[in-house]
Amino acid sequence: MKVFFRRIHLYLGLAAGLVITISCITGALLVFEKELTEAFNHDRYYVQPAGNRLPLDEIAAGVKKQVPGAGISRIQVFADPARTLAVVLDEKKGGKENKAAGERKKQPAKPGGEKGKKEKGGRTAYVNPYTGKIIELYSYQKTFYYRIFSLHRWLLAGDTGKMITGISTLIFFFILLTGIILWWPKTRNILRQRLKVKWDSGWKRINHDMHIVLGFYTSLFLFVSVFTGLTWSFEWFNKGMYAALGTSPKAMEAPASVADTAATHSTISYEAALAQVKQQAPDAVYYSLSAPKDKDTAAAFTVSLLPAGALHEGATTTYYLDQFSGKVLQSQTFAERNLGQKIRGTIKPLHTGSIFGMPSKIFALILALLGATFPTTGTILWINRTMKKKKPRKVVLRAAA
Repeated sequence: MKVFFRRIHLYLGLAAGLVITISCITGALLVFEKELTEAFNHDRYYVQPAGNRLPLDEIAAGVKKQVPGAGISRIQVFADPARTLAVVLDEKKGGKENKAAGERKKQPAKPGGEKGKKEKGGRTAYVNPYTGKIIELYSYQKTFYYRIFSLHRWLLAGDTGKMITGISTLIFFFILLTGIILWWPKTRNILRQRLKVKWDSGWKRINHDMHIVLGFYTSLFLFVSVFTGLTWSFEWFNKGMYAALGTSPKAMEAPASVADTAATHSTISYEAALAQVKQQAPDAVYYSLSAPKDKDTAAAFTVSLLPAGALHEGATTTYYLDQFSGKVLQSQTFAERNLGQKIRGTIKPLHTGSIFGMPSKIFALILALLGATFPTTGTILWINRTMKKKKPRKVVLRAAA
């Protein structure tokens, strides 16, 4: 039976090994994307605090003047006084659409709710909150990390690349499964051999142990990476997971503002909305404010925030305010979400390794680098075994008595 699984393991590894290696290497590069981006672009994200921050509405008006034709999609305010404001632009106003947003349409969508800067496509204005001056107009699609991300998700080849990556990820799942079956020892002596790498042996034995021993230790965690990756690769897998759990990942329906006050009231300001939510949650890491679209009198003013001490980056809280009175219509913390919503918010932190902060990120980096070595060590292991079988036997001639 193990001969059968060994062949399956080998053929699957040969078929998808290159894509798996690329996915693991690019995944390793993406683990510390946020930290490295901020470190190499410090002036984009940090300023010297100088007095009081300007009102958000004054900043929004200033951004519109500095970027003609652009609207405001969202304003992100950080608790750290040294952080810049991130103003996400809506550049589809008046039928206009910027080039970056046009590029977004060419990229495959991410099922399962994986949203964020990687998919929204528009530009972000990083603004000095004390002067209102735009420090930089930032487009993620023009960065080095976007190329790495595109290589990781769809091999820089659009829908075709996305399909290849998805199939290779599915194959990786079965490679891990058959690997566990092949690793399983028959005796205690074999078990001890498969739990420790003999670093003082020859290179062939070290290669053997790196593939089998380290493969076993990392397999459980690689299963998590593969599983979460499949939720983005295949819609059927994503939907099937939630269906099997009997839950839904859909966010709760936003409540409506009181329409009969629209004739006598204007939409509340960004500053008023921020002040209202700060009364409820004064210690958030950041606040992300989204005003209703023009003339949409039924929509609510939405404020999302990341509480201090949150479980992970996806554990956000959302407030819905009446756009005219500013009254809190409804709120939802991460703990109040249903199972599907919690899973949806946890998938990305699990996949990227940010689930437990810096320690889990370091672990994710090591895991990704090890994952990238397994196709190579496995191929070498197969070649060594093949050469050993083909090695001619020595014929010993005995002298006649």
